[in-house]
Amino acid sequence: MLEEVGRRKVYYGDVYVLRFYNRLDESKKGEIACATAEEAQKWLEAFDQSKQQAEYELIRGGSARNKLSMESEINLDEHRPRVRRYASGLKRLIKIGQGPEVLLSQSSNRANGGPDGYYERDGGDAIETYQWKCVRTINGVRIFEDVANSETGKGVIVKAVGVIEASADTAFEVLLNLEKHQRYEWDMLTGDLELLDSYDGHYDVVYGTFDPRYLTRWHSKRDFIFSRQWFRGQDGAYTILHFPAVHKKKPPRSGYRRTKINPSTWEIRNLNSSMGSDSPRCLVTQMLEIHSAGWSRWKKSHCSKFERSVPYALLCQVGGMKEYIGANPALKCESSATFVQSKLSSVSISNAEYNESDVKDEFYDAISTDSSSSDEEESENGALDKKEAKLKLKKTSDANKELDSEVAPVMIDPSQFSVSLRKGKDDADTNCWSTPSGKGFMIRGKNYLKDNSKVTGGDPLLNLIGVDWFKVDKTMDSIALHPRCLVQSEAGKKLPFVLVINLQVPAKPNYSLVLYYAADRPPKPDSLFSKFVDGNDMFRNARFKLIPSIVEGYWMVKRAVGTKACLLGKAVTCKYLRQDNFLEIDVDIGSSSVARSVIGLVLGYVTSIVVDLAILIEAREEEELPEYILGTVRLNRLKLESAVQLEE
Repeated sequence: MLEEVGRRKVYYGDVYVLRFYNRLDESKKGEIACATAEEAQKWLEAFDQSKQQAEYELIRGGSARNKLSMESEINLDEHRPRVRRYASGLKRLIKIGQGPEVLLSQSSNRANGGPDGYYERDGGDAIETYQWKCVRTINGVRIFEDVANSETGKGVIVKAVGVIEASADTAFEVLLNLEKHQRYEWDMLTGDLELLDSYDGHYDVVYGTFDPRYLTRWHSKRDFIFSRQWFRGQDGAYTILHFPAVHKKKPPRSGYRRTKINPSTWEIRNLNSSMGSDSPRCLVTQMLEIHSAGWSRWKKSHCSKFERSVPYALLCQVGGMKEYIGANPALKCESSATFVQSKLSSVSISNAEYNESDVKDEFYDAISTDSSSSDEEESENGALDKKEAKLKLKKTSDANKELDSEVAPVMIDPSQFSVSLRKGKDDADTNCWSTPSGKGFMIRGKNYLKDNSKVTGGDPLLNLIGVDWFKVDKTMDSIALHPRCLVQSEAGKKLPFVLVINLQVPAKPNYSLVLYYAADRPPKPDSLFSKFVDGNDMFRNARFKLIPSIVEGYWMVKRAVGTKACLLGKAVTCKYLRQDNFLEIDVDIGSSSVARSVIGLVLGYVTSIVVDLAILIEAREEEELPEYILGTVRLNRLKLESAVQLEE
């Protein structure tokens, strides 16, 4: 097994740690320390592809029943020669110091090929409600206000946006670095920071002080505490959340006035290089919530008390980082190093030892045109690459071609089925579910392989007939086999086909959100849907996609969840059970530290948020386009205490 541990502080700096181990023998374990989060992601992909290559070789050799599972160990000594040769190559790559790119270049893409590798590289895949208006430009950085939500009385959401001539990894490292002398060069407010605590590699708490004389005539010193939570998306974009916090190590301090730092988010993502240049660029967006007092006056006048406030100093951080990185070219050229340590050996590996020109680039050019900032990018960058995602508001073609037309459809009456979570009466209802249309989601259009165009989703292929909201003592797989499950009822057994999605939510206690999607006919033989339902786990992991969207809720939860499609089989552990008239997919959200972190934030606000989800099978070939939505669900302000206990 290989899992991401996250960021860790060691004596020579901050590293990103991966842990590998054998579940059957805990003495066989080790760690890989990477210089950047991107490097760690490459190693995860490399090891995953090596496992899939071994799977492919076993299947090709006629021993599909011996296919490797997530729990099994790749035995380098007992497998057939072709697998042993491949595994030996993996060990040799580590020993000689070559990075994961070499391993990836040797891996087979036959089972999950396509132009996009594993990453969805397009823009946001759900339509958002932000309406940004540029109100000021300061030193090349634009300041925006969300005018669509400015009348809610809950404060104003503003953001600063700038293009930085460096990779997203470089900007991310500069932002997270606590080294005082570096921060002094670009950050006038949070330059003096001290790490108080670090949790699970993706969350920490810091304490800081600042001298307010640069903001106001008052000279009393200020201090503050805030938490930082970060994660890296499948498209290579970073999201960092800052929340005001308290900590027992730093009670109120004599001589200092405790200040509450505004909640804020940072989003950093790579852009295509400029025409005729190979220099990396990234778009940096800082968003924060401020009180409306003084904001309107500042928009209309250059002289305002707002320019001496903490929110203004925060908005200037993007400009400070832009100038600092521009003045320090060495920051863009630092080579990364990877350190592999196991019980058997300790090896230092430098990624500079292989020839990058010989390696196929599968990780870069990740363009994520978020719907809330696509207009800004076009004005900032001029003519963008022709293949950059285009959003076309038109419907997709009929998806019913995926079901067997030679079989007579059956009538599906949801009232026949008993589930623990009720269906909502209207949008104002709470602790319930409903079925939104596909119009709020962007999916790949017919010409996607030519122009990256996306279209609005159409009606889902499958009908959502019920949702169960269970409380369980421990994570439960194969929930469809439980006597209380819908598919075990007499009415459920008569359905032509049911797709069961078991979203396993880590918490205390654990929860299972079980979605039941029914088809009025079985899958059509040789269709993409049939290949997914009856195919192997390798194919399913490479194609099973989910699009999230927070329709209503706290704006920082919206930014944390995002609107980007995610290949679930690559982000978390998914297990599949194909039996009788159903396919069950167990999605273990707790298998990823990043997913655990995000779901933990969502659970804190779950009673006040409305979330839409769309599930689909990713289309990668011409004949598979346009994409279609398998099913949707809207979860309206769920109550944790309403979950029904499910015994094993």
